[in-house]
Amino acid sequence: MSNDRIEKKILLKAPRSRVWRALTNAQEFGSWFGMKLEGPFANGTPVRGVIVPTTVDAEVAKMQKQYEGHPLELWVERMEPERLFSYRWHPYAVEAGVDFSKEPTTLVTFTLEEKENATLLTVTESGFDQIPLARRAEAFRRNEGGWSKQVEMIEKYLAHAR
Repeated sequence: MSNDRIEKKILLKAPRSRVWRALTNAQEFGSWFGMKLEGPFANGTPVRGVIVPTTVDAEVAKMQKQYEGHPLELWVERMEPERLFSYRWHPYAVEAGVDFSKEPTTLVTFTLEEKENATLLTVTESGFDQIPLARRAEAFRRNEGGWSKQVEMIEKYLAHAR
């Protein structure tokens, strides 16, 4: 098993265009993921925001509450409509008073595939081998569990959103 890469797959009962919007509309993304973002996603642009509790699951929102207001930044790498969305970020960069800006980032990639009456979403986060050793294992462990929850969050969001 590699500790450099996390991969999660989920079959979503929604058209690919709807899943794409939930991923790439910054307001929708923030709603299910648990972020309040300051601007839209666009190729090659940074987007700042803060952690806020998700709107789709009370238990997960409770877990996120301790990090509410913590700043974050995503750097959008690629947007290939209804196929691929990727960004870089500092994984599990939530320790107060620590400047993570000099650390390497990981790459988060969402890939969409049309399946019969559904969309297969694959979420991959890679690059943990570049994270400083002192926090690498914890960042990997936290994000491994986090992505398991986040694929559930987008599924719940899509089940109730229009």
